[in-house]
Amino acid sequence: MSPIILLSIIIIYFALLLWVAYKTGKGSDNESFFIGNRKSNWMLVAFGMIGTSLSGVTFVSVPGSVGNDKFSYLQITLGYLIGYIVVAYVLLPLYYRLKLTSIYGYLQQRMGQLSYKSGAWIFIVSRLVGATARLYLVVNILQISILDSLDVPFIVTTLIILGMIILYTYEGGVKTIVWTDTLQTSCMLLGLIICTVYMLNHLGLNVGESFTAMNEKGYTKIFDFDPNQKSFFIKQILAGAFITITMTGIDQEMMQKSLSVTRLKDSQKNMVTLGFILLGVISLFLYMGGLLHLYGVQENVSSAGDQLFPDIALNHMPPFISIIFIIALISALFPSADGAMTALTSSLCIDIFGMREKTHWDDGKKEKFRKNVHLLVALSFLVMVIIFKVINDNSMIGLILKLAGFTYGPLLGLFAFGIFTKYKVKDKLVPFVCIAAPVISFFIDKYQEKIFGEFKIGLELLIINGLLTFIGLWLIRRKVI
Repeated sequence: MSPIILLSIIIIYFALLLWVAYKTGKGSDNESFFIGNRKSNWMLVAFGMIGTSLSGVTFVSVPGSVGNDKFSYLQITLGYLIGYIVVAYVLLPLYYRLKLTSIYGYLQQRMGQLSYKSGAWIFIVSRLVGATARLYLVVNILQISILDSLDVPFIVTTLIILGMIILYTYEGGVKTIVWTDTLQTSCMLLGLIICTVYMLNHLGLNVGESFTAMNEKGYTKIFDFDPNQKSFFIKQILAGAFITITMTGIDQEMMQKSLSVTRLKDSQKNMVTLGFILLGVISLFLYMGGLLHLYGVQENVSSAGDQLFPDIALNHMPPFISIIFIIALISALFPSADGAMTALTSSLCIDIFGMREKTHWDDGKKEKFRKNVHLLVALSFLVMVIIFKVINDNSMIGLILKLAGFTYGPLLGLFAFGIFTKYKVKDKLVPFVCIAAPVISFFIDKYQEKIFGEFKIGLELLIINGLLTFIGLWLIRRKVI
């Protein structure tokens, strides 16, 4: 299909986003930007958070990973569901009781100022890395499939997409994102379903026959019962649960949307509903991944991993499917990037720069400061995307989950210590603990064969990192409250 036509579709889609942003962003202020004035509808939040949780990485990487990893990603997804239940009934009541705008305010109340700042900085680094890795994947696909043929440089593509995101999040923030994410999640899921139905028809299979064909190729294997392997089911389920607790429950971006819901009970419904929906949606992604590999064999497609779905959709399917794929792909791109930019802006303004404590600033000055920070965040996104372009990893979902093990571990340890113990800590030593734990985790991961022999550490590195942080905080504890 003509790159000009595909580019025109992206422009039309973005124009629709701008219209939604204009309609929903009227009369917005800083409270609208940060937490949507706590008036968001829980059903819209739950549905829109599907897009944020999945992102373009899931849309491309999960189906592409089926060739190597089979359906084993479902093990992690079962853990996700457990994690969402923990977030709903352990963390959300805490956040609502304390009426937090930034969830890291809990660390300030519980442990002290440096603990609070440490938690905020860990989130900023973690979310910046994760969000830009997701952004890079989709930008790179758009670059290869459309913009290279128009001689548009990669950096220009990235700048234009970031400019688009800034335009529709600049005023409304969370108040706008709740609605735009709903639109984008709808487009992404519709694209997923249409591509799946088309492939079934093209292959001449019904659902039952397709499962039989996948099973013959070994794609449908879910559980690994070898405890020495990284994909051992208990390791994967535990890792999935803790990934959700950290990347959702103690992540400002995800909690910012949940805290925009008026009542705690509705926010809990949002979280549990999200867990069950994601289980179904990721199952559908894996199923589509199996179909893609069957389709690829039939069409003699040589691509693999993250490149498989884009190659098949754009080069081996009819033009209308190519259009649907592009719309679904950019629908997966924006929810993970726009929410991250908004959450990072919120955390920098509130947690790092203490904007709310600057009582001598009027509302106009605060709003101007917040917008300048938003632009600074966008610039940092640009730098990180270029770095990922240099790294150019073939499977971004594996890379993101691996990085999460290092960056989110200290947050897990901080919140666990605060919730499950009654001790204070020597606040000035907390930053050193938060640096030491990931460093030790890195060496444990690097030399795991020498330390553990045949036993292999995978995504549960996040748990080890969190435990090391917990132990470090225990060693610098002071007295019972």
